[in-house]
Amino acid sequence: MKYKLLVLDVDGTLLNDEREISKRTLAALLKVQQMGVRIVLASGRPTYGLMPLAKTLELGNYGGFVLSYNGCQIIKAQNGEILFERRINPEMLPYLEKKARKNGFAIFTYHDDTLITDSPDNEYIKNEALLNNLKIIKEDEFSTAIDFAPCKCMLVSDKEKALIGLEQHWEKRLAGTLDAFRSEPYFLEVVPCGVNKANTLGALLEHLGVTREEVIAVGDGVCDVTMLQLAGMGVAMGHSQDSVKVCADYVTASNEEDGVALAVEKLILAEVRAAEVPLDLLNERARHALMGNLGIQYTYASDERVEATMPVDYRTRQPFGILHGGATLALAETVAGLGSMIICEPDEIVVGMQVSGNHISSAHEGDTVRAVATIVHKGRSSHVWNVDVFTSTNKLVSSIRVVNSVIKKR
Repeated sequence: MKYKLLVLDVDGTLLNDEREISKRTLAALLKVQQMGVRIVLASGRPTYGLMPLAKTLELGNYGGFVLSYNGCQIIKAQNGEILFERRINPEMLPYLEKKARKNGFAIFTYHDDTLITDSPDNEYIKNEALLNNLKIIKEDEFSTAIDFAPCKCMLVSDKEKALIGLEQHWEKRLAGTLDAFRSEPYFLEVVPCGVNKANTLGALLEHLGVTREEVIAVGDGVCDVTMLQLAGMGVAMGHSQDSVKVCADYVTASNEEDGVALAVEKLILAEVRAAEVPLDLLNERARHALMGNLGIQYTYASDERVEATMPVDYRTRQPFGILHGGATLALAETVAGLGSMIICEPDEIVVGMQVSGNHISSAHEGDTVRAVATIVHKGRSSHVWNVDVFTSTNKLVSSIRVVNSVIKKR
C-alpha cells in the first residue's frame, strides 16, 4: 500500500463544530484501518483528553498512536506505553509564573486527569477542562505546587496584543530553552525547545521504519503546517487559512463537510480495493471483532467469490458438541460482507439487511467448516450472496442467503 500512516489533527479537523466525529468520517477511518493504515491523533490536547477519541476510533485494536501536547508525548493506544516524551524543566516554572503575574495572565498546566491553575474561574480555562474532561485544581502558588515536570504550560488572556508581545519577547529570551507560540488568540503555549508535531512525528516514523512518502497528514491550523510539510501528502481542511492551504499538497472540504472522510476516500480508499489487501492482514485486523472471537479466517477473496474457515470448538459449538446454527450464520455474514465491500465504491458503505439459512446436516466438534460465498445479484442498492458451508469432507452443512444493502455515504 502506498500509505501506511494517517496523521490527523483533532479540533477543527477530525471533529466537527459540535466536537463530534461524524458517522461518515468514523466509517471511513475504521475501514482504512482495516486495510492496514495506522492512525495517529496529533493534537495540542493532553493525552487524557484524547484517549476517548482513540477508543471511539478503535486505535488500540489497529496499532494506532496518540501524539499529544503538540508533540510532547507519543502514546501507544493499545496499552498506553509512552514511546516519546519531552518535559519542561521544573526550575523554569517560577519564571513563567512571574511573567504571567506581571502581565495579568492566568497560568495552568496538565497532570493526568487534572488541570492545575491559579485562576479556576477563568472562562477559557473552564472550557479547556470541560473539553478534555479534566478536574480543575486551584493552586494560588502555582510554581510551588507543581512537584513534577509538566509537558507544557499555558498562559491565558483575552488581551491578544499582550500575548503577542510576550511571545515575541520569548522568541529571543527563551531561545534554546523553551518554545512559546499562540495556539489560540487567548492561549500562549510554552513547550520544551524544538517540540512540535512535525519533529515528534519524525521520531515516530523512525521508530516504525516508515518513510515520509508513506504518510498522509491532515490539519487546519498554523500549528499543523510543519506536519503537513513533513508528510508525503499534506492535506489542509477547506476552512483553513490561506497560509495553511499553500503549504499543503491537497485541500479537502471543511470539518463540517466531512473533509477528513472525503480525503481518506479519495487518497486511500479509491486507490486500494479490499480485494488488494492481503488476507493475512484482513485476518489480523479482524482479530478483535466477532470473526476473530469465533476463529473465522478468510482464505480467498475476489469480486465473485469469498471463502473462509471456522473451527467447530468451544466458541462455536452447542452444548452437545455440534456446530451452532448462529455461528454458521455469523460465518455467512462475514464472507458476504467482505464480498460486498470488495465490489462497492469508495463512497459507499455496506449494511447487512437480511440473512436466512437452511441447516441441512451437522458438523461436529474438532472439525473445521468452510464457507463459500458467491454473488447472486449485484445491484446499485443491494447485493445478494449465496453462502454454502461445508465440513472438511465437503459435506454440505448449511445453505444461506445473505442480502446486503449498499448505501451512499453522507
